[in-house]
Amino acid sequence: MIIIRASDVKILIVIHACNQGSTLPAVANAALATGYDLLVIDDGSDDDCLLAIAGLPCRTIRFEEHRGKAAVLFYSAGQAAESGYDAIVTIDGDGRHNPADIPLLAAKAKKHPTPCLVIGSRQAASVASFWVRLECGLEVPDTESSFRLYPVKELLAVKFSRSDSCYAIETIVQLAWAGVQVSSVPLTVSCPSADERRGLFPATRKNLGLLRLHTRLVTRRLLPWPHKKLIEEAPFHQKISESVSRNPLKVLGKICKEHTSPLWLAMAVWVGIFMGALPLFAIHTIAIIYVTHRLHLNKVAAVAASQFCMPPVVPVLCIQMGYYLRKGELLLDFSWQRWLLEIHERFWEWLIGSLLIGPLLGLIGAGVMYWMAAGIQNRKENNGDR
Repeated sequence: MIIIRASDVKILIVIHACNQGSTLPAVANAALATGYDLLVIDDGSDDDCLLAIAGLPCRTIRFEEHRGKAAVLFYSAGQAAESGYDAIVTIDGDGRHNPADIPLLAAKAKKHPTPCLVIGSRQAASVASFWVRLECGLEVPDTESSFRLYPVKELLAVKFSRSDSCYAIETIVQLAWAGVQVSSVPLTVSCPSADERRGLFPATRKNLGLLRLHTRLVTRRLLPWPHKKLIEEAPFHQKISESVSRNPLKVLGKICKEHTSPLWLAMAVWVGIFMGALPLFAIHTIAIIYVTHRLHLNKVAAVAASQFCMPPVVPVLCIQMGYYLRKGELLLDFSWQRWLLEIHERFWEWLIGSLLIGPLLGLIGAGVMYWMAAGIQNRKENNGDR
C-alpha cells in the first residue's frame, strides 16, 4: 500500500453556495488568498450567485436544481479525484466559515502519517457527539461542522447513505471504521444572521433521519463481523496478545481505567444493569463484556453493576412485571407448579418485564454512579488547585 504523506497532499477548496451572492465574493477571495485551488458549486441558486465571482481565477459549476450539501460533497470529491487532488476542504459560501482557517486544517493533516479527516470545530460537544462516541469511540467536539478536510480517495471508497441530514455524522463514523484518523481543530467563526442563511431541510425531517442513522450505526457496531479497512492496522487480538505478554498487570490496569469520565461510567452502569436484568442464562458476563467493548464503555463498571441483578430479587421483579402485563394481575402463587413446571411461561414474562425493569433500574444506577464519579472528579480538581 502506498501512503501519501499529508505534506505532499494536493488540496482543492470547495465552496457550497446556495443563494449567497452577497457573501460569496468575500468568501471566495479569502479562500484564494490561502494559495489553494478553488471550486465553487452553485447548488441551484435563484440569485445567479456565480455572476458575483465571474472574474475570479476559480472553477465554477452550477446545478440547475438544488441537490443539498451531501450531493455537493460527493460530486466535488469525484471532480477532485479526476483532477488529481488528494483532499478537499469544504466550506460554506454564507460567511460562517473563515477561509483563513484552512491552513490550520492542512497543518493538522500534516501531523498524520496517513490520510485523515480533519474537522473544524466551532462549539462544545453536542448530543450527536455522544452517539458518535458510542459508535466509533472518538471524542469529536463538533460533529455537524461542514468545514472539513476530506481525503478524497477514502471518501469515495466508503458507501454512505448520502442524506443531507446524515452525511456529516455518517462520514465521521464510517471513515473511522475504515481506519481513517479523525482530528479536530478549533476555528474562528463568524456566524451570519438568520437572513443570511437559509435552512436546507426541516428540523423534524433531520431528527428523524438522525434517529434512523444512529439506530443503524449502533446496530452495525454491535454486530461481530469486522469493518472493511482502507488503512490497515494491527489486528485487535494481536495488539492485546503483545500487550499482555509484555505487561499483563498494566493491561488490567488500563482496562479498569478506560472510559472513566462520569458520563461514560454512568452509561456503562446502565448497560450492565439493563443486560443483567435480561434472562441471559450463564452468559451475562460474556455478553456484557462484548457489548461494552463494541460501544467503548468501561467493562469493569458494567460487569460490577450487573451483579445487582443477581437472583432472586430482580428476576422476580421482572417476572412479576411481565406477568402483570400479560394477565393484568400479579403472580401471587409461589407454588412449584407455577415457578418450575411452567418455567417456559416465566421465561417470557422475565424477558418482557426486564425490558421495563432493566432500563428503570439502570437509570437509577447510572444516576448514582454519575453523582459519585462527578463528586470524586470535582474533589480531585479542587485538591489539584490548592
